[in-house]
Amino acid sequence: MEQAVIFDVDGVLLDLTAAEEDCFFAAFAAHCDPAALSRDWNAYEIRNDDDITDEIIAKQGIAPALKPRIVDGYLSRLAASLATGGLNSVTVPGAAGLLDALHGTVRIGTATANFREAARLRLVHAGLWPFVEKLAFGADGGGHKHQILARAIAASGLPPERIVYVGDNTNDVQAGLMNRVHFIGFSQVPGRLATLRQAGATSVSDSHAQTLELIRRFLNL
Repeated sequence: MEQAVIFDVDGVLLDLTAAEEDCFFAAFAAHCDPAALSRDWNAYEIRNDDDITDEIIAKQGIAPALKPRIVDGYLSRLAASLATGGLNSVTVPGAAGLLDALHGTVRIGTATANFREAARLRLVHAGLWPFVEKLAFGADGGGHKHQILARAIAASGLPPERIVYVGDNTNDVQAGLMNRVHFIGFSQVPGRLATLRQAGATSVSDSHAQTLELIRRFLNL
């Protein structure tokens, strides 16, 4: 019987660094001051790279037709910086071991607010991409996290009760609840687990050893 585990990327598999954030906002440098753009991802109306790009373009009076150039510039800069060592993708402790433990037992994928290609580049750099590539979904096409997760679920062809979603944000909790999958709220940030519980997460983890135990319990592995 096929089952799946779908992961958010930032905060669950990778730690998003300030340098990686700067790489994203630098893509707007030809049109506005990147330093004036908010680094608070929750300050944007819809919290994903695609919709944030649209929001910045609208608020800064940038021609919408320039969006493909801006996105391509970001992805090219990210690829070059990772290749030359200007940027490093930092793996969340235990993430590699967790994916390795699940590999070959369940289908593994992502539902991330990153552009899919940005997530791919960062996960390749960290050596994690081969685990998730067959069911990897990102922000492309826009939408709230529950919509991104819904696309991954639809692609899996599996019923919700055979899927676990692991996320670190309150919008991940909402995504899990709305899609009726098993949800694990993960964080190693002090106080974050309480926030996830308050948002509706009934299962939380502060280590990926614990995440693996919860996944095995949910899926009877």
